[in-house]
Amino acid sequence: MARIPIGLELYSVRHDLDKDVYGTLKAVKAMGYEGVEFAGPPKHSAPVLRAILDEVGLVCCGWHVPFDMLKDDKLASTIAYHKIVGNRRLVVPWLPAKTRAEWEKMVPFFNELADKLAVHDMMTGYHNHNVEFTAVDGATPWDVFFSGTERRVIMQLDTGNAYSGEGEPVTILKKYPGRANSVHLKPFSRTAAKEDRKFGFRPIIGEDELDWAEIFRLSETIGNTDWYVVEYESDAFAPMEAVDRCLKALKKMGK
Repeated sequence: MARIPIGLELYSVRHDLDKDVYGTLKAVKAMGYEGVEFAGPPKHSAPVLRAILDEVGLVCCGWHVPFDMLKDDKLASTIAYHKIVGNRRLVVPWLPAKTRAEWEKMVPFFNELADKLAVHDMMTGYHNHNVEFTAVDGATPWDVFFSGTERRVIMQLDTGNAYSGEGEPVTILKKYPGRANSVHLKPFSRTAAKEDRKFGFRPIIGEDELDWAEIFRLSETIGNTDWYVVEYESDAFAPMEAVDRCLKALKKMGK
């Protein structure tokens, strides 16, 4: 399989980005990242953002789009924006669902949304936190959602978030082959989290307890993965330093 490029989830450096979008993106490119994933409602016009990305040499490899922006009343404008930016992956990072029945209702919405986006060469999907791996009414929300949605709905597995809950990234990748189009590489240590859950996110990638070698192997064989996306969520290091350290660690792993 061809090498999988590495992008950065910009939520990791959101405060730097808010202060200086051009300077932050230029620095991210200088580190060696090839793409970036934005999060939340857009803060810049599409033409301006696309111009900055083109100038610094980055591509938009995804966007965490609020659920409401993908509903019918806003979908057309959302599609138009992302066409200009050059983003194909419109991933939802949170859903207003708690019960099993509420998660089941999300399945047809996402299947239909995937069809609507496909004609624009775009995709949709879901990004996990930790709660999706705790059983509700006899099944985990993750399994309810991804056993019901069609293969074209992206499973954006966040390794650290899953591992911080009751999810096992290796098991998840094996259970849903071909679904992990975009994988969030986030470290987590369950040992460190015993004192305080937030401490579990402090290690840099490779210094935690995740089975990175197997995560990479599965992503690169059965995962159908197009992008690795680094995300770091801790105050152990300054944000820009942390994501630089994570990328250097991945390079040492041969990524």
